[in-house]
Amino acid sequence: MTEALSRRHLLALASLGALLPQARATGTWPQHLLHLVSPYPPGGTNDLVARACGRELSAVLRQPVVVDNRGGAGGTLGTHAVVQSAPDGYTVLNASSGNLTSAPQVLGAPYDPLGDLVPVGFLGHIRFVFAVNPALPVKSLQELIAHARANPGKINYGTAGNGTGGHIAGEYLRQRTGIDIVHVPYRGSALAVNDAIAGHVQLVLDPLAGQYVRDGRLRGLAFSGARSAPDLPGVPDIATAGVPNWEATNFYLAAVPKATPEPVVQALSKAYAAVGSNPQVVRELQGLGVEIFPLRQQQITELLKSEIAVNNRVIEAAGIRG
Repeated sequence: MTEALSRRHLLALASLGALLPQARATGTWPQHLLHLVSPYPPGGTNDLVARACGRELSAVLRQPVVVDNRGGAGGTLGTHAVVQSAPDGYTVLNASSGNLTSAPQVLGAPYDPLGDLVPVGFLGHIRFVFAVNPALPVKSLQELIAHARANPGKINYGTAGNGTGGHIAGEYLRQRTGIDIVHVPYRGSALAVNDAIAGHVQLVLDPLAGQYVRDGRLRGLAFSGARSAPDLPGVPDIATAGVPNWEATNFYLAAVPKATPEPVVQALSKAYAAVGSNPQVVRELQGLGVEIFPLRQQQITELLKSEIAVNNRVIEAAGIRG
């Protein structure tokens, strides 16, 4: 064998070696267990959404799907773990859009939400519920605003953490109404809602609050991010409650590392489309305040860009820092 042939032979072997991981990933994918990363602690809305979707995803893909809770830093720690994972489709991010559209700007996350991840499924818009402890003497959002104006700095609002959708919604409410309310960040939705029930904070902004409005432990004043709330009778949408043209929103999506092979991305996209059309999953997510409807990959990306633009305005105006 000549030296030139030897070099060509080595180059060919190297190229083949580089292609083998992709071939294994796309040939008969999936071949084993998948990790669905919820970047928040157990018990919160993101975790519950991940578990509802994970069960059906397992049935569709015919492989086990394990929900992996990696909470902390407004969802950025778990998101970064997915960004750094092998791009083979076996590690999927169950993203609340806040950990892609607001937390990175607030906390300085080491990833690019648009450049480092690719969407594989849109789970739906999140209904944020504005709820208060019943001991607070207000029965409407306008009464809350009036009470806050008369008592500046004395109403605390709890959220799932700095840079989360609830934090952005609270700051947006401050900017739109001129009230002075104090943010209290928690490590997840469940802790924030539980402290609102206990009266340690007066106001909570979170999807999880809906179920406690239903059982009377919290009083619902308004909701945003959804077209209707038939399970919350008497609770108006944010415009009807007196704050029209509300732009702050949030949604759930599934994403994988950017270098994931296209056949795997397409397989996951089809699987998530099947998950979103399952009536049981739809009912379960609706109970969590998530309205499901399908979006294509480019539509998801455009929605992310739009929410980043809105959140950047709120963050800059409020001077929010981690």
